[in-house]
Amino acid sequence: MKSRTLAALSPGSLILPHEIERRTIGAHDVALDIAFAGICHSDIHQVREEWGPAIFPMVPGHEIVGTVSAIGTDVTKFKVGDRIGVGVFIDSCRTCASCVAGLQQYCESGMTGTYNTRERDGKTVAYGGYSNNFVINQDYAVHIPDNLDMAGVAPLLCAGITLYSPLKKWGAQSGMKVGVMGLGGLGHMGVKFAHAMGAEVTVFSHSASKKADALAKGATHFVCTSEAESLKPWNKKFDLILNTVSAELDINLYLDLLTLDATMVVIGLPGKPYTVNVGTLLNGRRRIAGSMIGGIPELQEMLDSCGEKSLVSDVEIIRADYVNTAYDRTVASDVKYRFVIDASTI
Repeated sequence: MKSRTLAALSPGSLILPHEIERRTIGAHDVALDIAFAGICHSDIHQVREEWGPAIFPMVPGHEIVGTVSAIGTDVTKFKVGDRIGVGVFIDSCRTCASCVAGLQQYCESGMTGTYNTRERDGKTVAYGGYSNNFVINQDYAVHIPDNLDMAGVAPLLCAGITLYSPLKKWGAQSGMKVGVMGLGGLGHMGVKFAHAMGAEVTVFSHSASKKADALAKGATHFVCTSEAESLKPWNKKFDLILNTVSAELDINLYLDLLTLDATMVVIGLPGKPYTVNVGTLLNGRRRIAGSMIGGIPELQEMLDSCGEKSLVSDVEIIRADYVNTAYDRTVASDVKYRFVIDASTI
């Protein structure tokens, strides 16, 4: 199946129109016509080989939404015309303890990424969602509720689940005080989800200009962190803190904000390891944890919940010829809050 795509032909090159051949639809596969594909900062890291050697030509994109156009002979999960989503991975070993538990993102032999990798046969190159169509095994795709805007759903397949999963794991609910560090593509979904779960939400951001947005999305409090002293009144106040920041910072200042037996979940990936004062952890049995996206069952659970509560990401819809500019604006944090490509313009 031929595909019109947007691809980087070499490390750091511009994203340009490029044609590829998708694999033949297998018995358990579904084909979809893509409506929108989100731009994740990880797309930029991989195109620019900032995370190590990559496979080129590369078609990025792992926030994919569209409509089923064809199904394999043994497909039971979807029918032609269904609204469908594809996220950060397209396969896994299926047999390890993590996969059996529906935690495919932690597959012991490694999940198969949606792009910049090879599929489980070790030969077929996986191409992502900056494209007009896609092919995927039915087990690794999810249904999109009919009432949700497709463009706003696209970032939920990565940014959304990345915040939903730790909030569910650490039991965000009414009565809990949740802090969200950073109000970007990830953080804005953390605020929406935590508020929807009943928690009292506080946003920590170095940008004072984001206060109005934070409060509009459900935060009760906003703390501008440009001055370290601004954090001290919040010491020992929080049951859970979601750290979405990728920039380097003094994490100990934020660990001090945790109350007894509370947890900071690290979601952002800084360029250098954190330096942690162990005494800060000992003083209150505090914990640092990590979380990475979510498995297929949880991804579907999140979308169903979003359908019930009418929650989607805040997006700027762009044409295909704007992608390179969007990359530069993403790096500069100049987007509210995720770019989404209109696949009809590819």
